[in-house]
Amino acid sequence: MMSRVKSMNMFRFLLLVAVSVLMISCGPKPQQPLSQLDTPEHHTFTGIRLLDQEKFADAGREFELALRLDPRYSKAHAGAGLVKAYQGDFKGAFESLKQAEKHARSDEEKIFVLVGYIRANTVSHAACLHIGTSCKPDDAWVKYSKDAFDQAVIIDPKAASPYYFMGECYLTALDLDQAGRLFSRVLDMNREHVGEADRRWKLVQKIQRAMPGTITGKKIALIERITRADVAALFMEELKIDTLYARRTPKNFDTAFKDPERARTAASRLVTATDIADHPLKADIEGILRIGTRGLEVYPDGTFRPDEQVDRASYAMMIEDILIKVTGDNALATRFIGSPSPFPDLRADLPYFNAVMVVTSRGIMEAKDIVTGEFAPLHPVGGADALLVIRKIREELRY
Repeated sequence: MMSRVKSMNMFRFLLLVAVSVLMISCGPKPQQPLSQLDTPEHHTFTGIRLLDQEKFADAGREFELALRLDPRYSKAHAGAGLVKAYQGDFKGAFESLKQAEKHARSDEEKIFVLVGYIRANTVSHAACLHIGTSCKPDDAWVKYSKDAFDQAVIIDPKAASPYYFMGECYLTALDLDQAGRLFSRVLDMNREHVGEADRRWKLVQKIQRAMPGTITGKKIALIERITRADVAALFMEELKIDTLYARRTPKNFDTAFKDPERARTAASRLVTATDIADHPLKADIEGILRIGTRGLEVYPDGTFRPDEQVDRASYAMMIEDILIKVTGDNALATRFIGSPSPFPDLRADLPYFNAVMVVTSRGIMEAKDIVTGEFAPLHPVGGADALLVIRKIREELRY
């Protein structure tokens, strides 16, 4: 009898051991490294570098490899969360960041996670910069980012990344003063993100010099390559070109008899284009089409092509046309024909040569490269530069 009891106990013991081994084998276990560089730290370092290069798929693969080697590696979870945020999966992004926060041990890891929250919040609200949306610096998402920033600064006041990415957050929220202060702080620290902070600080300074007076103007100021629709909005909302033309251009009164029915039909027919029906800047585009500005007309196929980028030569021609109309000086259109070109990359026989000379001779636009003297006519126009030109036009007309 005792032998039977002992056998049963031994059977139960062996069964328990077998079940335990099975449960352990079924649970997540780290993948064995395949080489000396096959480590969670190396894959995460590579993933962060790829993330900064906006190679999101490649970065995501590196973070996944890191987590296979160490499922509890905090920085890999945070990196994976940022990849999801940049790819539009914001729910998944914040879930990954929560995992990163749960496993964070060192101060460096905790700061990386807090900065991850700031970045994910900023990316998730980058739509605030789209025309047709409103974004205020006291919105809840900015407050959440500021809370994360405050925690990061308490952990390490000398860490530069919280200041830089909080500056990006304020820039997205169109709070230029706060953004400028934080970018300046990064420059004073002279540690990480110095090059990026310098470029962003200069952009903020340029926008503040341009003094955009509308939300649309501030949003366009942050765009690196403006479109025809953006220019239409700047002319209508910032330059107030319709009011400017009404005050400056001579009035022509047509007293000839008009058929009432034809007059009503003509008045009801709006000047528009076939491809702007759903565009958020439709009203500005139609306003420009009614006024008529060289370079912003409807194409022969009836389209306006609102998303077509504007280069510096085209912008110069638009500005020349505005100057001719508001000054009444039609001679501007041919003033520099036959003159030698002061720019090494601009031939005098080009169709936009006169326009470039008109705007540069008045200091409204200038050479793109002051060292070589190149005007760079085919380079894109940035939003801040476009606004500075508008400000100079206003100042010239004022005096």
